[in-house]
Amino acid sequence: MKEVASLQYGVIFKKAFCDVDVFKGFVRDILGIELNIDKVETEKEFKPTIGKVAVKFDLYAQDNEGRVIVEIQHQYAADDHYDRFLHYHCVALLEQVKKAKNYRPPLAVYTIVVLTSADTKYREDVLTIDFDLKTKTGKALGEIPHKVVFLCPRHVDENTPTAYREWLDVIFDSLDGSVDETLYHKSEVQKVVEHIEESGVSPEEKAQMIEEYNWEEFKKNQEKLLRDALKKGEIKALAKGLAEGKAEGKAEGKAEGKAEGKAEGKAEGKAEGKAEGKAEGKAEGKAEGEQTKAFAIAKNLLETGLDIETIAKVTGLTHDEIEQC
Repeated sequence: MKEVASLQYGVIFKKAFCDVDVFKGFVRDILGIELNIDKVETEKEFKPTIGKVAVKFDLYAQDNEGRVIVEIQHQYAADDHYDRFLHYHCVALLEQVKKAKNYRPPLAVYTIVVLTSADTKYREDVLTIDFDLKTKTGKALGEIPHKVVFLCPRHVDENTPTAYREWLDVIFDSLDGSVDETLYHKSEVQKVVEHIEESGVSPEEKAQMIEEYNWEEFKKNQEKLLRDALKKGEIKALAKGLAEGKAEGKAEGKAEGKAEGKAEGKAEGKAEGKAEGKAEGKAEGKAEGEQTKAFAIAKNLLETGLDIETIAKVTGLTHDEIEQC
């Protein structure tokens, strides 16, 4: 038995599987593809970012035939768990379509996700998202090669493909911190064991393991608090309180808005009335002043002996109004 660092930690998984021989052997046995590569990238990002959410791939490699992404994920299976890796996969597809000639990426994309958590939603060893066209009888047409494969080492059974077994077994075997190296015969799997030996883990890698562990514990505690709160009805009470607060706020806002609207309307009406009254008064005063002036002119003309008909034409007054002067 060998003391090892668990492959549940991303830093350890990347340490073992970024080895080119290990990576190639893993892809060969899982996907049936022989990669021609001389390096495996870790923490791979595309620049500029594809879409509105940046993604980072744990392990990434490509040759002239295709690109392969391997993810290690040891988190509780959230609602968007599988959607997340589908998004990663699609990003690797979209990054290739840079010209307007057609939508076919020049390289096939394969994403392998390793789920080491005991809380995976489905108790299955292998799950696959296959993008290929299929007839109504389920026959694949071989038109689209892209694929996402989810591997769950905790759920290996007698029907697990033989080529997968040693890889999934060594990952599961490492989770308790020790591995029986005599069980593994593939040279690449033996290299995995060598890479994760406890004696070869650096202080920096141990620090990252501690950070990952603490983060996982924090999330578990938060999830437990949430579950406990649900059991106690606290979440329901909180939701009810929020609903009541929203209703009260809406009522208060409506009342305040009505009062403000009424005040504003009153002020605006008063201002408009004042302006209209001023204008009307000015117009009436002007009209009265002009009429008074007309009467004075008419009186002066009468005194000169001018006839009423002519005076009416000059002043605009009626015969009766002129006679009253």
